[in-house]
Amino acid sequence: MAKKRKDAGRKPTAAAAAERMVMGGMPQQDQDEELMQSPMRMVVASFIKDKVAMIGLCAFVIVFLCCMILPFFFPIELNYQDVTQANVAPGFGMTKIPTALKDNVLSISTGSTFTVGIDRDGNVYEWGTFPTEKLKNIPSSSEMGKLTMISAGLDHVVAVNEDNEIFTWGNDRMGLANLPIELELNTSPIKQISAGYQFSLALTESGRLYNWGSSYLLNIYFPEGVQGNIAQFEDNTNIVIALTNDGEVVPLSNKASSYTNVPEEVQGNTVDIALSDESAAALTADGRVYTWGNNVYGSMNVPEEIQGHVKDIEGGRYHFVALLDDGTVACWGNDNFGQTNAATFDAPVSDISAGYYGSYAIDENGHAKGWGLDGYLMGTDQLGRDVFRRLLVGGRMTMTVGFIAVIISTVIGVLVGGISGYKGGKVDNLMMRLTEIVSSIPFLPFCIILSSILGNSIDQTQKIILIMFILGLLSWPGIARLVRGSVLAEREQEFVTAAKALGVKEFGIILRHILPNIITVIIVNATLDFATCMLTESSLSFIGFGVTEPNATWGNMLNGAQNGQVIENYWWRWLFPSIAFGICTISINCVGDGLRDAIDPKSKER
Repeated sequence: MAKKRKDAGRKPTAAAAAERMVMGGMPQQDQDEELMQSPMRMVVASFIKDKVAMIGLCAFVIVFLCCMILPFFFPIELNYQDVTQANVAPGFGMTKIPTALKDNVLSISTGSTFTVGIDRDGNVYEWGTFPTEKLKNIPSSSEMGKLTMISAGLDHVVAVNEDNEIFTWGNDRMGLANLPIELELNTSPIKQISAGYQFSLALTESGRLYNWGSSYLLNIYFPEGVQGNIAQFEDNTNIVIALTNDGEVVPLSNKASSYTNVPEEVQGNTVDIALSDESAAALTADGRVYTWGNNVYGSMNVPEEIQGHVKDIEGGRYHFVALLDDGTVACWGNDNFGQTNAATFDAPVSDISAGYYGSYAIDENGHAKGWGLDGYLMGTDQLGRDVFRRLLVGGRMTMTVGFIAVIISTVIGVLVGGISGYKGGKVDNLMMRLTEIVSSIPFLPFCIILSSILGNSIDQTQKIILIMFILGLLSWPGIARLVRGSVLAEREQEFVTAAKALGVKEFGIILRHILPNIITVIIVNATLDFATCMLTESSLSFIGFGVTEPNATWGNMLNGAQNGQVIENYWWRWLFPSIAFGICTISINCVGDGLRDAIDPKSKER
């Protein structure tokens, strides 16, 4: 009896051998754990062991989270453009003053993306991102002598030496390097200079204002009695405003605009003037600032606490900088690059300078500090838009379009393939013929023709929705065939026959018995289709028939790569979108391959 009880706890030799073959000689504890695991847990465990798939998953999650979350912290204005910032190379350091100049500054002037300065010995320094290599061709010190004034424009520089000679370098377009003969013959000392957008100006101590360059954007008009009586001037791309020796503010234009609506309170009482790109400001003798024009980005919202304490004022692109009577600096207006976050000094500030998106201040010891735009992480495009911000927003758009398209194609493919495989017969034949018809439609030509037909009859939002639906409606045949094959195999299984025998309805059989067994196949295919839909959307946008400007996608960001000049000179405009897109698609494919291998371990052997 004892022997029988002892043998009763043993498994038959054949069964034990079979189990050892199945479990691969695993220890008993591991065998028990393996047997207790559900199929889903086994798939997850196998997927986690796949290093390539896990790296792909991590990479995709990082890209996905960046594109979905970071745009809330780095928003963009769809219609924003600024040609002054066009094609700026990646990098920082626009406000980093050279060490040799930092504690010995005489004057600083900020241009579009670069800054120039001169020290107390008259030496020239340049830093930032140069829009043209010609800016580096600075005349020698022996040629120019000791400089006393300097001004930076869009892509050129104007300087004056102690002998009243004017020098220019940088881009010589539109006659910017051609000084007027009257100015060359002038004997009166130069009082003020400005290197503008398409023109330059110089004011003499005699009160006469000279300009050269292009008059296409701006035609200066001198009212009677103004020329020869000018104490100061300020300019932007739209207008030149003069301050006369009598304290009158005079717009040098014969066309009415927001700049010409000068407040009566400033006339005859102004000691300083400033211009931004949308508004003007005047400082009166009592230290108060008055503004007029267009209140873009709050450029006209002068802080009340500084009124009565201002002694100097300068205008940037969309902001103003003021020097107060206690030697501190105050700023207001647009702060998208921190240009209103003024630096602090140990000594009182004696001079200020405002540029496009950056500002500088110099204390009484000659020490200078800058603040504002310091550069772009990934550069800018041809319209001056931040590539990094558009990369994030473009990724969100590309992924959204791909995700919605995959959902549509998966739903249609599962329904068509499931019905076709389960019903069989005439239904199967009809469904497969429909699938073949859809598969035969040439996708890109169809989209191009449809885009041409619709033209401008629909807006951007409608076009994006249409692209999602077209991608989804034309990409389901592949998953439909896959689902049909899986359903054909599953419907012949014993558990399906048993369910039918028990009287389970067809819908219940499909939902509770067949679908759970093929769901992993659907997930794998949807994962791989996600990358395909993203590629297709980007291809359409790349050739101009997908999501169009100003909306950003990775595809239309790569559109400029069709130009050989862009590829050669502005590599950042196509390289960063390409890298992001490549990482995203490769990682998705790695995840899909990892899921496939986890579901079907023998796939590696085939």
